[in-house]
Amino acid sequence: MAASVNDKRGREGAPSGASPRRGEQTRALIVDTAVRLFAEHGYDQTTMRRVASDAGVSLGNAYYYFGSKEHLVEAFYDRLQAEIRAAAVPAIAGERDFATRLRTALHAAVDVMTPYHGFAGKLIKTATDPASPVSPFSEQSAPAREASIGLFREVVADSTTRLDARLRDELPELLWLGHMGITLYWVHDTSPGQRRTRLLIDRATPLVGRLVELTRLRVLRNVTHEVLELVRALRA
Repeated sequence: MAASVNDKRGREGAPSGASPRRGEQTRALIVDTAVRLFAEHGYDQTTMRRVASDAGVSLGNAYYYFGSKEHLVEAFYDRLQAEIRAAAVPAIAGERDFATRLRTALHAAVDVMTPYHGFAGKLIKTATDPASPVSPFSEQSAPAREASIGLFREVVADSTTRLDARLRDELPELLWLGHMGITLYWVHDTSPGQRRTRLLIDRATPLVGRLVELTRLRVLRNVTHEVLELVRALRA
């Protein structure tokens, strides 16, 4: 694990003689090309050489920006989370009901992910491998994961729902785990426009909202704390 941050996340900047703007355009082009090839041919069958060729850049240039295929996927994760945040934050602004904020944020995520449904289906076998660097639970995926948890932190923080203080601290990560479950369902959802996933969000979020409110009751508070202690133990 002696690699630098740039080695892990792909090299910043641009080759000598290229402007920063041109460098960002090249990075985006390489990522777009990789996503298309992953969707068409699968993750394992897509090579850096093929990505470079289809993007119209040299193999050395492709490796300058991204040290491996895994770095390409991580760059895609980062971009996806930025797009989800850009869609979700304005949509939940002014809304204070927790369940409504959660439902709106989850729908915004599905809206952003929809164009990549085919790509996700090809990537899922690799992404669900616990040893894979492109797993959403991997160290390499930490920036995208933290960005997603950060969005759920905002969903919780700006709602009017009264929460147990200990639950408030842990809830954003628990919501992210729920989001991962919904995403996995979405990947396998073959209904038109992933209609069943939308139904799942619409039906599940009011239930989550009620459960969260119920945890304030004295009779459930101890149980809630025991569950949170279990979560912490599993995390450790």
